[in-house]
Amino acid sequence: MPAWMRWGFGLGIVTMIVTVPILHFRATYAHGKRLREVSAGQFYRCGQLTANGFREAIDRYGIRTVINLQDEDPDPRLPESYYQTGSRTLESEVCRQAGARYVMLSFDIPSRDKAPTEYPKVIGAFLNVCDDPDSRPILLHCKAGLHRTGLLTAIYRMEYDHWSAAEAMRELRANGFGDSAATTANDYIHAFIVHYQPRWRRELLPPPREAAP
Repeated sequence: MPAWMRWGFGLGIVTMIVTVPILHFRATYAHGKRLREVSAGQFYRCGQLTANGFREAIDRYGIRTVINLQDEDPDPRLPESYYQTGSRTLESEVCRQAGARYVMLSFDIPSRDKAPTEYPKVIGAFLNVCDDPDSRPILLHCKAGLHRTGLLTAIYRMEYDHWSAAEAMRELRANGFGDSAATTANDYIHAFIVHYQPRWRRELLPPPREAAP
């Protein structure tokens, strides 16, 4: 065998050894992208999954409601798997076929000066879904499953698990929000966590004092 042919054959083998594991990793990652349990039987989170990934998650955890937070893609067209290049299925249709309700929530944020008194509207919409026992178990996701998903998961923790803001922040960082981004200088952290008072805590606060005449 000529030297150039042996060299090419060897290069092909090396390429396969490197490429195949990478493709397998990417396919596995896309299928179950950051799928995590938040509260067993109640609440789960993830990034944008494939159609098969959503079907498997809905079936495995008995998901009744899928919440998408992607304003930029309110009803994504999903490939069946990482390897698919043909036709795609709308996420809402995948959910319908799997027996889950599909909800799209638009993410918003008030100006920084209004944050102490005006919560993002998406929080109220999110709590309306979570308050309904027929909505649970819920699967919440955005594109990466890190930032928007992390912020509303923090709201869930403070509202339903009675976590402190500090506890919610620790989990936010641990699940990939980023230490440098998860600070009070971040407008989203400022609005969603620092100034958020869960309803149960608001009920315990004393009423405001009337101004003296």
